[in-house]
Amino acid sequence: MSESLKPSAKDDRAYPPRPILGVGALILRGDEILLVKRGKEPLKGLWSLPGGAVETGESLVEALRREVHEETGLEIEAGPVVEIFERILSDEDGRTRHHYVLIDYLCRATGGDLKAGDDASQVRWIARQQLGAYPLTAGTLPVIEKAFRESLVG
Repeated sequence: MSESLKPSAKDDRAYPPRPILGVGALILRGDEILLVKRGKEPLKGLWSLPGGAVETGESLVEALRREVHEETGLEIEAGPVVEIFERILSDEDGRTRHHYVLIDYLCRATGGDLKAGDDASQVRWIARQQLGAYPLTAGTLPVIEKAFRESLVG
């Protein structure tokens, strides 16, 4: 990652003054989707879409490509937006600890070597019918199902 895109040491995403913009990739391969197991908080240990925060000066698609490559080792082609949603996580006192606005894109892998990296502890192609066996982040399964439906239409 270029120096200009690296988060500063002060970049603590907990208790942000405003929502953080993020991107996610719905990378389909037949009846499979590529998911990452989160290796860091928030939501450590849960499976989710590869992606992350958009850095200043980066377009949405540039951020998507960077984040996917950092987490999975893959190069992607971004397609249409599938979903835009918020993830708001509160602490035990009811204060907003994390607030993300996430834009998820339908994507396809175009190259690279699959390997977990950055804040992903694992990366795996998972068959659609096996998704119930994985602890997914809240709201992820409906977005995945929507991507499968839209990929069949397009």
